[in-house]
Amino acid sequence: MSEHAGLALFDLDGTLVDSAPDIADAVDIALGACGRAPLGEATVRGLIGNGAVRLMHRALTGTRDGDAEPALHARAYQHFVDAYQPRVFSRTRVFPGVEHVLTRLAAAGWALGCVTNKPARFTTPLLAAAGLTQRFAVTLSGDSLPTKKPDPAPLLHAAETLDVPLARVVMVGDSVTDLRAAQNAGVRAICVSFGYHAGVDLKAEGAEAVIGEMHELLGVLGL
Repeated sequence: MSEHAGLALFDLDGTLVDSAPDIADAVDIALGACGRAPLGEATVRGLIGNGAVRLMHRALTGTRDGDAEPALHARAYQHFVDAYQPRVFSRTRVFPGVEHVLTRLAAAGWALGCVTNKPARFTTPLLAAAGLTQRFAVTLSGDSLPTKKPDPAPLLHAAETLDVPLARVVMVGDSVTDLRAAQNAGVRAICVSFGYHAGVDLKAEGAEAVIGEMHELLGVLGL
C-alpha cells in the first residue's frame, strides 16, 4: 500500500493553466481556413472542456453536443492542430498559486497527477513549456487510454498506478466533466471557479467545494 498522504489529480486547461487565449487563436484560424467567421476568445472559453475533437464540433455547430459534418470537421480539426501545435504556450499562463500549492502538497507527502482530456500531442509540450512536467508522478491525456473523462478510467488508472486507495484521492477541476469523472470514480471532487465551467453551478452539481483561488485548496485539504 502506498505511503502517500493522498493523491491529488489536476485537470489542465482551466485548472492549472489559462490556455483559452491560445486555443481560441487556433480555433479562429481553423474556422477562417474553412470559410467560417471567427468566434473570439470569450466564446471559445465557453466551449472548452471535453478535448479538441469535441471543441471543434462545438465551434462548427454552435452547440455543445452537436456533430459537424464529418468531412468539414476533419478539415477544421486538422487546421486546428496545425495552428495550435506551435502556440500551445504563446499566451497561455499558469494560474496564480498553482506552483505554490503543488509544492506544498508534495512537501506534505501527497502524490500529484495531471488528468486531462487534451490530446497528448498538446499536453506534453504545454506542461514542459509551463515547467510543470516534473511535478506529476503520472500524467494522462485524453488519448492515453481508450476512454477519457467523464469516464472514471483515467482517475482509477492513476490511483492504481500510484497505489493510492480511492478514499485518499481528490480530483481538482474546473468543469462538470471533471466533477462527473470524480463522482464516477468514487473520489473527492473539488472544483475551481476561475476556469471553463460553461456557467454550470458545480457546487449544486455535487462538488465538495468550489474554490475561487488555487491556494484555497490547501485549506480544503486540511493543510
